[in-house]
Amino acid sequence: MTKSQIDEATVRRIAHLARVKVSSQEAHNLQRELNGILAWVEELNAIPTDGVVPLTSAGGAKLHMRADVVTDGGKAADIVKNAPKSEDNFFLVPKVIE
Repeated sequence: MTKSQIDEATVRRIAHLARVKVSSQEAHNLQRELNGILAWVEELNAIPTDGVVPLTSAGGAKLHMRADVVTDGGKAADIVKNAPKSEDNFFLVPKVIE
């Protein structure tokens, strides 16, 4: 049994805030799933991690860094070539506000 439990009223409140309609059966299933997730998080929190160095990846590979230079990418024509309408390498779109 987990310390944190989500009841059906909380599931319905979350669904209401998310503007999602849930049936009684769906609320019951979501309650069970959310409580399972909380139990798993509590299991993870019980693992001692003191002195463990955080990792950004499983391997020790060094990423290739490129220069941070502002450019137009040189591909404007390639980007707009499949557009229905374009002009001077810009997309043309219908006017939506008068």
